[in-house]
Amino acid sequence: MGTQDGEKAGETCPFEFNFNPETFKPGDTVSYRVPELGDFPFVGTILAVFDDYVEISPNDPKEPDKRMRGSRESRPIVPGSEAL
Repeated sequence: MGTQDGEKAGETCPFEFNFNPETFKPGDTVSYRVPELGDFPFVGTILAVFDDYVEISPNDPKEPDKRMRGSRESRPIVPGSEAL
């Protein structure tokens, strides 16, 4: 049994992600991307699910009410205009 890239033996990821856009629901933890910031993964919580997009909270304590619109795919894409 090996480890995933970036993990050390015995370490586990503290997050359980939903990567299935068909089952997204409010409260799910997702890994999202902001193309303007490269392929760096961010962690957010889905606040609302619509037919073609999701609203995500970046869980930023400085902006607790922030809502970002992301694409409805396994790792949602959030435009820089929403995230920055």
